[in-house]
Amino acid sequence: PEEDRYSLSKQHLLSQVCSLYGGRIAEEMTLGKEGVTTGASNDIQRATEMARNMVTKWGLSDELGPLLYSEDEGEVFLGRSAASQSKTVSDETAIAIDKEVRRIVDECYEKAAQVLKENRNLLELMKDALIEYETIDSDQIDDIMKGKKPRPPADWSDSDGDSSGGASKVEEKVDNSQPLGDAASEH
Repeated sequence: PEEDRYSLSKQHLLSQVCSLYGGRIAEEMTLGKEGVTTGASNDIQRATEMARNMVTKWGLSDELGPLLYSEDEGEVFLGRSAASQSKTVSDETAIAIDKEVRRIVDECYEKAAQVLKENRNLLELMKDALIEYETIDSDQIDDIMKGKKPRPPADWSDSDGDSSGGASKVEEKVDNSQPLGDAASEH
């Protein structure tokens, strides 16, 4: 971010939760449910924490209202075990919190899936660009968002007519003047 934010709206937080599921949903759409990878694990963790904080710390749940339902437990130290920490909510409230967190996550997941389904053509353009170039920059994303095939990155060398047969930049920078060591010559 260009500047630090100290106060986030409910709408902004819900949008963040939705966007955190984008990669996971894109994998599911392109690879099928059986092809989904662990790549989105950090995004899932962040989205779940954000939804839980909305409910338990920030009072942004219509169902549970503007109450603090959890306190930062902090690190376990000085002989305190996790089991000996006091319980801050009843079993019924804990169940209500879990249901509300689940509702927020499910709604955001569905919203993100709908946006990606409606823009499947843009998803395919982005996938193709990533396969071809490995990384894309903001200019390419602008092209994709306009529905156009993205231009090559400014520093891309595969498409500039070199005669190396499409050697990548990494391959072009290999220094062949150094002799191979004994270990390499044995193979």
